[in-house]
Amino acid sequence: MFSWLARAAAACIGPVLQFRPSSKDEDDRDDSLLWSRDLCPHSAGEFSIGVVQANERIEDHSQVETGSAGTFVGIYDGHGGPEASCFVLDHLFPHLMRIARENGSISEDVLRNAFSATEAGFLSLVRRSAAIKPSIAATGSCCLVGVIWNKTLCVANLGDSRAVLGCLGRSGNIIAEQLTQDHNASMEEVRQELRSLHPDDSQIVVQKQGVWRVKGIIQVSRSIGDAYLKRPEFIVDPSFPRFQLAGPLRRPVLSAEPSIRTRVIRPQDKFLIFASDGLWEHLTNQQAVEIVYAYPRKGIARRLIRIALKEAARKREMRYQDLKKVEKGVRRFFHDDITVVVLFVDHELLSKDVVMPDLSVKGFVDSVGSSDFSILKGI
Repeated sequence: MFSWLARAAAACIGPVLQFRPSSKDEDDRDDSLLWSRDLCPHSAGEFSIGVVQANERIEDHSQVETGSAGTFVGIYDGHGGPEASCFVLDHLFPHLMRIARENGSISEDVLRNAFSATEAGFLSLVRRSAAIKPSIAATGSCCLVGVIWNKTLCVANLGDSRAVLGCLGRSGNIIAEQLTQDHNASMEEVRQELRSLHPDDSQIVVQKQGVWRVKGIIQVSRSIGDAYLKRPEFIVDPSFPRFQLAGPLRRPVLSAEPSIRTRVIRPQDKFLIFASDGLWEHLTNQQAVEIVYAYPRKGIARRLIRIALKEAARKREMRYQDLKKVEKGVRRFFHDDITVVVLFVDHELLSKDVVMPDLSVKGFVDSVGSSDFSILKGI
C-alpha cells in the first residue's frame, strides 16, 4: 500500500543524491553552491529541501527529522559566524525529543523548554570558549521550527526566518498565510516592543544608513546566542569594534523567547514553506506559494531558490549566469545564504497510521541517517 514511501525512503537513504535537472532546469546545473534533495517521505506526505551558500562559511543550517510518529523541520540562520547555528542543529531536536518523552506529549511548553535548554547550552559553551575565541560571544542564530504531530502543526521561531502556509481559497486559488512573526527591527511593532521593554534607553533601536537595528548593531530582536547583547559578562573585546555597545549592558536587549503558534491541519492546507530570510528578501509570501502550487513537486525547493537568485541578480543589473560564477564570500554582497524546505501535506496519509522508517536529512552537508522520532511512538 505504501510502496511509494518505501521507494522514496530508499532513494534518500542510499548514496548521495545527485540532482539531475530537466531541460527546463539546465540554467542552474553548474551552480556548485546550490544543493538540494528531493521528495523524501515524511509522516504526512513528501518534502523537498534546498540550500544555496553565499558566505565564505555557510551560516544556514537545517534539518528534517521524520518517522511514523511525526515530522520536525528546523531552519537555523546564523549570523556573526556559524557556531550558534551549528550548535542549534546539534542540540535543539535532541532536547525536544528528551523533553517530549518526559512530558508524554509535544506542546507549546515542550517546544519553549527545548529552546530554553538550547540557549542555556550555547551560553555555557560561550562561557567556556570566550578566552580562546572571544568572537563566539557575538555569534547567534535565528531559529525556525515546525512540528507535525497528532494531525496538529506547531510552529516556533526566533528572528526573521519564516513559515508560510499554502492553502486553497474558496475559488480554488492558492492563498499564502504567514504562520510566524518576524522579529526584525525593520518592523514598527518590533521597534515599539523594544522601546516599551527599554523605556530608559533612547538608543535601543537606531536607524543607520536607512536600516533599523537593535542598539545600532543587529536587525533581529530575538535569537539563540548573541551573548554579548544578553549578559554583561560576555562583553566583546574592543578588538572587535563592530560589536561594541555605546554604554554598559544593564539588561538583555535580545530575547530567546520564541513566538509559538499551534493549529489543527485543515483539509484546505496543501503545503508549508519554511525558509530563512534570504528567500523572503526576494520573494513575497504570495509569490512563493504560487510558484509551489504551479510547478511539479520534484525540485520545488531548488526552483524557489533559483527564482530568488534570479531576482537578486536582476536587482544588481546582472545575469543569473554571471551570478553563478561569483565565489562564496564575495557572493554575500549579492544575496544571503538561503535555505528552503517545502513540506507537502497529503491528507489521505495524515488520516492513516502510516508505517515508515525514521529519516534524518541535514541541509547542504549531504547528511542522511536515522532520526530519533521513534521515541515518540505510543505517546
